[in-house]
Amino acid sequence: MMHLERPWRASGLPLLAAAGLLLLVVPTATAGEAVGLEFQHHDWLLVCDNTRTCRAAGYGKESGPGSPVSVLLTRRAGAGAPVEARVMLGQYEETAMPAALELRINDQHLGRVDFNRVEGTGELSSGQLKALIHALKRDSTIVFHGEGTDSPWVLSDQGATAVLLKMDEFQGRLGTPGALVRRGTRSEDAVPPPVAAPVVRAVAPVAAQPADDRLAHLPGLRSAVVKSLPDPEECRDLNDEERSTPLEAMRLDAEKLLVSTRCWTGAYNEGIGYWVVNDEAPYDPELVTTSASRHEGGEIQAMQKGRGLGDCFWHASWTWDGERFVQTADSSSGFCRLVAPGGAWHLPRLVRNVTR
Repeated sequence: MMHLERPWRASGLPLLAAAGLLLLVVPTATAGEAVGLEFQHHDWLLVCDNTRTCRAAGYGKESGPGSPVSVLLTRRAGAGAPVEARVMLGQYEETAMPAALELRINDQHLGRVDFNRVEGTGELSSGQLKALIHALKRDSTIVFHGEGTDSPWVLSDQGATAVLLKMDEFQGRLGTPGALVRRGTRSEDAVPPPVAAPVVRAVAPVAAQPADDRLAHLPGLRSAVVKSLPDPEECRDLNDEERSTPLEAMRLDAEKLLVSTRCWTGAYNEGIGYWVVNDEAPYDPELVTTSASRHEGGEIQAMQKGRGLGDCFWHASWTWDGERFVQTADSSSGFCRLVAPGGAWHLPRLVRNVTR
């Protein structure tokens, strides 16, 4: 496996992998809260979030025939939940979208897709979806043909069976009539229902005080921040005199500060570290992340490219609730397959609703 930018793991940051490899993330979960799942096999990726909604994304082969393409299968938790299917045609570079799009499986014409030419995306009908799922479980040729275009969009079936089976397993559908792969007669009543997304109440940081300018220079603060790192490599610049940047501090409340500094830089990413500390010794720093991009109004945000081409990203956020920064989002855009700038899809693993 070839890793990009940084061959080590940072707090809250996935190992940013090469094209076609999973952006592995492990968002934090509170006690008793459902956790998500990520799984990949060949050309298919599964991401399930903490509400038990699952999204399976399939792609064309990297060196295969045709233009880049991706299909997204989304299924919410619960008995009888339907599967929704969308297709996105490759649009990373300027590509003329067809006026109409047709699905063909093993040379069988399955009709036109409900296609939006402006967006380059389409919705599959129930009949097309049924045929697609059937085809994905065996060796099949799955092609989207555009009206007036010579280059087809060829979807790979490699890895789909393992991914769909994992989706059934995560949602508790194995052995039921509604399973996508391993169907049976077990009652659908046994399928777990959806889980409501936890709610986090955001608290705005207090206004700055006149004496706050000195906070970043408190005696011993930098040393305390360094000692709080589980691994010095998580904030390499903090320990490098030539690369280190000054600490910055802002007030969160009457007793707590948010301290930050640049932790690492790469060819096309950088990570900022954030800590919650007391405004006087002992500072007791609590690390939030070393892979953030910015902070604004009590929300820390992270956005990292999977590679320099910008066709895949990882996103995360943490929200101040008056006591700590709670991770409130964690998602990727899927594989790096030149489908679209910024990535083809929004694939959350962690969902929490923020109220203000």
